[in-house]
Amino acid sequence: MRVLPVLAVSKILTSHLSRTHRPSASRQMSTAASSLKKSPIFRTLGLIGGKWIDAYDSKTIQVNNPSTGEIIAEVPFMGTLETNDAISSASDAFNSWSKLTAAERSKYLRKWYDLIMAHKEELGQLITLEQGKPLKEALGEVNYGASFIEFFAEEAKRIYGDIIPATLGDRRLFVLKQPVGVVGAITPWNFPLAMITRKVGPALACGCTVVVKPSELTPLTALATAELALQAGIPPGVINVVMGNATKIGDALLASTQVRKITFTGSTAVGKKLMAGAAETVKRVSLELGGNAPCIVFDDADLDVAVKGTLAAKFRNSGQTCVCANRIIVQEGIYEKFAEAFSKAVQYLQVGDGFTEGVVQGPLINEAAVQKVETFIQDAMSKGAKVLLGGKRHSLGMTFYEPTIVTDVKSEMLLASEEVFGPVAPMLRFKTEEEAIHMANNTKAGLAAYIFTNNVQRTWRVSEALEYGLVGVNEGIISTEVAPFGGVKQSGLGREGSKYGIDEYLEVKYVCLGDMNRS
Repeated sequence: MRVLPVLAVSKILTSHLSRTHRPSASRQMSTAASSLKKSPIFRTLGLIGGKWIDAYDSKTIQVNNPSTGEIIAEVPFMGTLETNDAISSASDAFNSWSKLTAAERSKYLRKWYDLIMAHKEELGQLITLEQGKPLKEALGEVNYGASFIEFFAEEAKRIYGDIIPATLGDRRLFVLKQPVGVVGAITPWNFPLAMITRKVGPALACGCTVVVKPSELTPLTALATAELALQAGIPPGVINVVMGNATKIGDALLASTQVRKITFTGSTAVGKKLMAGAAETVKRVSLELGGNAPCIVFDDADLDVAVKGTLAAKFRNSGQTCVCANRIIVQEGIYEKFAEAFSKAVQYLQVGDGFTEGVVQGPLINEAAVQKVETFIQDAMSKGAKVLLGGKRHSLGMTFYEPTIVTDVKSEMLLASEEVFGPVAPMLRFKTEEEAIHMANNTKAGLAAYIFTNNVQRTWRVSEALEYGLVGVNEGIISTEVAPFGGVKQSGLGREGSKYGIDEYLEVKYVCLGDMNRS
């Protein structure tokens, strides 16, 4: 095996090696912010029944740029009353939207997709401004998010029922698939566009209407996307957006008998509360929750491929994704070689503001996220782990954190047992395949897992043995609109994306026609 050259590895995520934070970055960011605020898609009010409205008590909440702390905008701090009105609006719109033909709904979605792609640059800049990820990565999210609208625009026309052979000659049995009704969609800050479209796309495709509650940290992308839905001609009330008091909004969605489904992406703790709350009105629930993804590197892996894949799986979005490699489990025969090659790659990752050319790691979302990373690092070091690279706040200040590798990590450490949600790569050691599988499965989570091996038989054995909803083999980025996304165990319920994802928004109705022999 050969060690991947440093320059080749760094090109995986960046074409520029300098780690210098360019002085012009703030000017670029300021220019982008000024331009966006003049854009017709820049909205700072909630959307209810096709109208842009403020909070009824005029309360607002600030949206900050995590790179600088500067205030981008203020948005309404909404609560129970606004959410109830949004639900009523969605319920009224459902009566007409659900009766459109699949072809008609498909055309609306296709127009929405076209507008998202036409405004790709603005949406990407908006994501970088309020979430912090590098612009190139943000533009990738726009592509990814739009792909769900395109896919489900097509899938809307392929929602089929069924005919069942009858047990009696005078009967005919058939199955209908119908929209579940009003959907409450609660989305996170780490993918402020894609997590909305992955839920709203299939919901609208099959005839549901939605009330979207985006994260209060990144509402501007959601509002811009909703504006484009209106421009696409999607009728008022089909998409509503409320933000602000998360507890009151969530409670209103749970309490309403008009809301027939809750779809949520976020922490396991909140997901459990929503699941419990949904029981009161027996709502359908789909949950995409936290992960603790293992990344298993076997002795027989191609070192170049393993470094490249692990780098992508770990440091995308500064480690702030639910499918990020949270534990890098390396076989003892390749452990030292992998650690050396991996550290050479990681040390050249450029950290900085997302508008700076060549930056591949932006800030963490807020101070609480940085403090969590620090707590996990301190816990690991106190129990014998060693920081191979990084391990401290970046000299840029704010919420920037150095790309970090920690070795000699043990299963009892927080870094191995909980989701760090930051740019920290904990490395664990194993001897046998059976031990690796046990280590990987020794968690309450079960969202994504990654393995690197050149052994075909091992690929099948380990993929089948891993208790995870997604498995990447010799690949670190596996999400796509055409494949089902979701976890097992405490990583959630249901699937998003693909033909399987639309079933989450459909009810199956059986109809029996009797007395068919009468003339």
